Amino acid sequence: MEYVTRIVIIGGGPGGYEAALVAAQLGAEVTVVDCDGLGGASVLTDCVPSKTLIATAEVMTTFDSSYEELGIIVADDTPHLEQAARVVGVDLGKVNRRVKRLALAQSHDIAASVTRAGARVLRGRGRLEPNQAADGSRKVVVRAADGTEETLVADAVLIATGAHPREIPDALPDGERILNWTQVYDLEELPEELIVVGSGVTGAEFAGAYQALGSKVTLVSSRDRVLPGEDPDAAAVLEDVFRRRGMNVMARSRAQSAKRVGDRVEVTLADGRVISGTHCLMAVGSIPNTAGMGLEESGVRLKESGHVWTDRVSRTSAPGVYAAGDCTGVLALASVAAMQGRIAMYHFLGDAVAPLNLKAVSANVFTDPEIATVGYTQADVDSGKIDARMVKLPLLRNPRAKMQGIRDGFVKMFCRPGTGIVVGGVVVAPRASELIHPIAIAVDNNLTVEQIANAFTVYPSLSGSLAEVARQLHTRKTQQTQREA
Repeated sequence: MEYVTRIVIIGGGPGGYEAALVAAQLGAEVTVVDCDGLGGASVLTDCVPSKTLIATAEVMTTFDSSYEELGIIVADDTPHLEQAARVVGVDLGKVNRRVKRLALAQSHDIAASVTRAGARVLRGRGRLEPNQAADGSRKVVVRAADGTEETLVADAVLIATGAHPREIPDALPDGERILNWTQVYDLEELPEELIVVGSGVTGAEFAGAYQALGSKVTLVSSRDRVLPGEDPDAAAVLEDVFRRRGMNVMARSRAQSAKRVGDRVEVTLADGRVISGTHCLMAVGSIPNTAGMGLEESGVRLKESGHVWTDRVSRTSAPGVYAAGDCTGVLALASVAAMQGRIAMYHFLGDAVAPLNLKAVSANVFTDPEIATVGYTQADVDSGKIDARMVKLPLLRNPRAKMQGIRDGFVKMFCRPGTGIVVGGVVVAPRASELIHPIAIAVDNNLTVEQIANAFTVYPSLSGSLAEVARQLHTRKTQQTQREA
């Protein structure tokens, strides 16, 4: 009888379910242990819900900022003297019900795909037994909601348990007025005055979305600027847009506590200032879900932050144990989690595999405008980590942008000075998440600016700016070569 490799995956997010699909396709016996529903936080409480909410906000922003310039007339009964105050409203309860419905449908679709591939889905929480058997196998104990337990034997275990919102002890969410990002979808009415604490990706996305939906937003940032981890030029554009649209952006302001006072929330800053609003959203980072799983007892090394240490093929320090996704702290992106999970299964099951290459990862901040990046960054160039040339081209020069009333944004590209090989890029624009793909292909395949410049683009199109930036970089490279000759 032919032996079948047994794989147990703890966690059903992108890292877990993508790994399950790969392992099942390669002939392994796969069990996915999950407690919340397949898709994990990415599908149920994070990426899919937030981007669905943002999709509504995008429509609001586009209409509000462009309809007059584009010649659109809104016919209603608003008195002529009050036309400037006319706005398009939103039913947040209806929006949130759609958000949750789509998230649940996506989760069901993923579960169907996994089971159709031949994997078993087991509801419960898994923990590793500390001792590895003589044959190299490991045991995973699964505890169901009713307290019953089942022990699984695995040749390899993948930890893909994700993360949960970080909390400040003096600003604990109550799910009504003080919220984390998993709780906002229970709101039936739009917050009149929303305080967003945290100016990273999550904070910026929600602040921009609720501002577009009609809330009066105050964004509290402990750093010098919004999105401190992103390209500084891109962050400057976004912060300028936020302020221009009426957002109160408070830089260098660390929140110390948040408390309910009647139907309002008061946030106290470290310098003693107090700001008040009807609601407060805490977006101050995340904590990996690695506690109480027997990981360290099983030889799995954890970082000080609680994240699982992994190498570039997703191995942990314990033989036969892999990890993927937000619990590793590599990059909090669904695409990275999925790749880590696939790599883990390819590696353990003996298939061809390339180690994780973070410089080929494209990422996007779903604000308006969006900010998309790939490869080496401005910080890498400024610090001397890589020698590269850069050209930045404002979208204002792009004919399609002019036609669509797009005023904010740019395309930036980096290339090696000698060869012209593209090593990175930034796009700030509507749908930047779509425009970054050609640059990502160039980075991943070592294409040159000459190759990008010589490829046909549609006229008029926003993608034309990608070719134009490449042409300018190629011209500079040629001029430098001529001077050196």
